[in-house]
Amino acid sequence: MNTQWQAHKERSTPLAIKTIIWIALHLGRPLARLILYPITGYFLLFAPKQRRASLNYLKRVLNKKPTWLDAAKHIHCFSSTILDRVYLITGRFDELEISFPAENMPLKYSRDGVGCLLLGSHVGSFEVLRSYAVKKCPLPIKILMYEGQTPMIIKIFHALNPDVADTLIPLDGNPNSLIKVKEAIDSGHAVGLLGDRVMAAGHEKTVRCKLLGEEVELPSAPILIAASLKVPLIVFFGIYHGGNRYQIHFELLAEEITLSRNNRQQDIQIWAQKYADILEQQILAAPYNWFNFYDYWQDEQ
Repeated sequence: MNTQWQAHKERSTPLAIKTIIWIALHLGRPLARLILYPITGYFLLFAPKQRRASLNYLKRVLNKKPTWLDAAKHIHCFSSTILDRVYLITGRFDELEISFPAENMPLKYSRDGVGCLLLGSHVGSFEVLRSYAVKKCPLPIKILMYEGQTPMIIKIFHALNPDVADTLIPLDGNPNSLIKVKEAIDSGHAVGLLGDRVMAAGHEKTVRCKLLGEEVELPSAPILIAASLKVPLIVFFGIYHGGNRYQIHFELLAEEITLSRNNRQQDIQIWAQKYADILEQQILAAPYNWFNFYDYWQDEQ
């Protein structure tokens, strides 16, 4: 699996990020959103790898030859969700319109004393759920997160609200991470993790699935953890619909995953493919919400 996303280092500086955050919090969201246009232009012109990745992806999902305008729309959508993290983390939910489904599935399990796994992706905003759960919705939540990719941004954002930062379980080779996951599950927490990227090629169990018509490798860990803990596995999306609108979507993948002894790998592949199918449905419904800006399908190989 291509893990070159790990080589994409942060392109901003602490001063630039803090300046944008100050503008967002003190001068308002409308003015802060104006800054997104030069940011989009910068990445469109001076980040060729990300631009090519965007165009290659959009060609798959739009079924046409995408233009630079399509790539600009894609990058702008991503930038919008990053800006809105400021409001989500600081609890300024009045700036955003967040729609929940009729049934808050993980909250229902939590109230029954049952923990669950929330399987997310780099589609839309995971921050919508984490911040909303901390401030507005009494859902105890923990997030398994790989911090190595954008440590500067994570540090600055988490300084805005330690309560949100406390929901994090680091996944940077910490052997105690899975113990903390079990402890959280046992106490009725929803534990979120991302399922659409392989963290370390050659050091992580993977499974091949089809996504947008071509095979990719996905991590086996979410399926293995759910099977080991015997907890519900719920697929989650926080889809950005433009302006200030977000829609939270839950879909139950399994009440409990059981892996047979004789066909274990085949069973893992079947469950992972079900996740990939749900992922594909959301990508097709909201194509500009895909935020994997690297050669995901290895088109350039």
